[in-house]
Amino acid sequence: MQPKISAFFKRQEADPDPNSGDGEGNGHGSDGASTEAKRKAKGCRRGELVSKKRNYAQFHLELGQPDFLLHTCSVCGMMYARGNDEDEKVHRAYHKSYSGGVPFKGWKNETVMARSEGGDRVILATDENSCVSKSKVREVITVVEKELGFGEGKLLHKLCKVYLYISGQRIVGCLVTEPIKTAHRVIPSSPEESHNNLPVDSTEPGKNGHTLEFGEISFKREIIRRHNHSIKNKEECQDPGAIICETEAVPALCGFRAIWVVPSRRRKRIASKLMDVARKTFCEGKTLGISQFAFTPPTSSGKGLACRYCKTSAFLVYKDGLV
Repeated sequence: MQPKISAFFKRQEADPDPNSGDGEGNGHGSDGASTEAKRKAKGCRRGELVSKKRNYAQFHLELGQPDFLLHTCSVCGMMYARGNDEDEKVHRAYHKSYSGGVPFKGWKNETVMARSEGGDRVILATDENSCVSKSKVREVITVVEKELGFGEGKLLHKLCKVYLYISGQRIVGCLVTEPIKTAHRVIPSSPEESHNNLPVDSTEPGKNGHTLEFGEISFKREIIRRHNHSIKNKEECQDPGAIICETEAVPALCGFRAIWVVPSRRRKRIASKLMDVARKTFCEGKTLGISQFAFTPPTSSGKGLACRYCKTSAFLVYKDGLV
């Protein structure tokens, strides 16, 4: 059996015709050789044409665009180059982790600190875990550092404990704690400052100028007092600005270095649950009281969280780096 049918026909063309003479046989042989050469030449030309591929390049016109080189995502804040496949891929992964949580399939040896009825759990990431867990913690910490404004690699150190809130195979919350020795109590804003920053619609109706007259037409302005139940602490209405603390230090044991929850799961008490677990497990066999833990200088939303959780605006704050 022939390996290829084309090889069979080639051999038939090369063999001389026995019925013809020597001269005619030589003539047919030369014709076959010339035909073979022509076919090879055509094959080479076709190969050259196939091998020549067109290369395309994407060009852009710079016309003074502010985001010509790098575009900043309005949701996650990441800067990336539009049209670059690698940058687009990295941005999609980071955007999904930022808005919905970091994907998490679970670890073999999880240190589960608390469970909820819905299947959510809080786990503690320690140095004893495997390299896989360390890489996952690093991925979460990268998101936290970018959102809270920490420098790259500046959030964690050897004494930190990382609590992760797991829900639906995603990490949706993170609390980083560290041991501290002292903290300072925040001085609440004065009543006068709180009164001056109240909304206009809560002004008392005893002032003059409620009736406006334009010739024979007069308008009477009616003030309706609105009760905002969410403003229990008047300091929450104000721009936090600089936080003023007492000069005298007080003893404290646990510092909440960073608290983060994905935007889609905020206002669902995830941060409060993380802090509850940390207070119960940070010191073995002891639950920390309100006066035994402190926060790093918070943002405006962080200040509101601290006020609500501690049920006072005079919560404890410690300076980063003084452990």
